[in-house]
Amino acid sequence: MTSDPKILSLAILGGFAPALLWLWFWLKEDNQKPEPKGLITTIFIMGMISIVFVIPVQKFIKNIIGIHEWQVISWASVEEIFKYLAVVILLYKTNKIDEPIDWPIFLITSALGFAAIENTMFLLKPLTLEQTTVSLLTGQLRFLGSTLLHAMSSGIIGIALGLSFFMSKFIKKIYLFIGIFLAIALHSTFNFFIMEDSGNNFFRVLGFLWVVTTIVMLLFEKLRRMSVTN
Repeated sequence: MTSDPKILSLAILGGFAPALLWLWFWLKEDNQKPEPKGLITTIFIMGMISIVFVIPVQKFIKNIIGIHEWQVISWASVEEIFKYLAVVILLYKTNKIDEPIDWPIFLITSALGFAAIENTMFLLKPLTLEQTTVSLLTGQLRFLGSTLLHAMSSGIIGIALGLSFFMSKFIKKIYLFIGIFLAIALHSTFNFFIMEDSGNNFFRVLGFLWVVTTIVMLLFEKLRRMSVTN
């Protein structure tokens, strides 16, 4: 971690700006019954804090799993589970989740808090080495790729929970399992192609990610109608 306040400020700005822009976008989509700003802020912070637990777990996984592919899948799994837990632990046995659309809103908020800190950490190195162009490019790519990836993977879990909102507890568990599985699959696929091909297939993978985003937005609209109807 650099001690230069200018570099740290630039990294924080570059890390948080894309996450906050995406958060603004998704909160704007939930304009019928907006969630309290204090609650949204708390969940965002919980997402930020979750990275403190994710990093040591991922290091432990790296030490015990020798196969690279399984490392990538395990790392993605840890991130998705902790982003989910950041919401569940905070809202467990509360009445804050009272309509289907709340699940994706809260999970996307947690994911963007996580992404903000992750972005900042990734930007610190090139900024410290005075690689301004690299930093700007990295920041743009993380805005387009990683930040959106975190939002969409957690959003998939939220969509699954939202669709099963009025179903039995058993069916909810099945939907949750499917949502987590799909989120991990999306996250792992994105990371695998970016890491293996040194970013050569970035725009191809990004195109696929935008297709997923379109599907999530359509399902988000369905949840919004479900929330209004009930």
